[in-house]
Amino acid sequence: MPRTDTFARFERRGETTAESPTLIVGMPENGVVGSIVVNQITKQLGLGHEGNIVSESFPNVSTFGEGKVRDLVRVFAGADPPVVIPHCDIALPMSASADLATCVVNDLAAEFERAIIMAGVPAPSEEQIGEVTGVVTCEETENELREAGVQLEPSVGYLTGASGAILDECYHANVPTMALVVKAHPFFPDPKAAQAVIEKALEPLVDFEIDTGELEEQTDEIRRQMEQVSRHFEQLQNSQERRTGTSSMYQ
Repeated sequence: MPRTDTFARFERRGETTAESPTLIVGMPENGVVGSIVVNQITKQLGLGHEGNIVSESFPNVSTFGEGKVRDLVRVFAGADPPVVIPHCDIALPMSASADLATCVVNDLAAEFERAIIMAGVPAPSEEQIGEVTGVVTCEETENELREAGVQLEPSVGYLTGASGAILDECYHANVPTMALVVKAHPFFPDPKAAQAVIEKALEPLVDFEIDTGELEEQTDEIRRQMEQVSRHFEQLQNSQERRTGTSSMYQ
């Protein structure tokens, strides 16, 4: 059963009407891959700002973009193609990730029929950056991945962070979901891995094309923009690992 208790809530501000949209999730975790991907899609599709997710459990920070303060977690959406995409500016601690995931499923799940989650995991070597496998919640999404040519992740492991929390909530709420697991630099912003997961896995699963040329042309600029986000994720990971004595993202 999904959680029903949460300190998070969705505050709607837009009225986009999308029929059976796809939820696309990309969180600022390993390599900031998820954030790079959802930023590219949101900008390319011109998605509207539908609202914000707010919570007492979120860190007390002010995030901003282009010199303007904004909510930590914002939700964008469009009707053609029908997509819903949450954006989060920093990696969240475990309790806040759980609240975010519960809010996404409780307040947004009725609006979408499937979810695709980008999950960056540490690449053991430079040569393995950009390798993509999948984790699914049901036979339906398994078939979709196979048709897209994406292999299921063969190892036993776990995903935590906001990506893992949302995957778990979707699983228990019976939302057909797939996590695209891409190997990336653990902390350095990795546009190369973001390009790989788009071209190898995400694009074959959606009904629209995603231009990755900008990720190649503006690699240095993207890394500069995402550097502070990466440093925060690294600090959060180190802190959580010291408390638990385990690697908190992927095994």
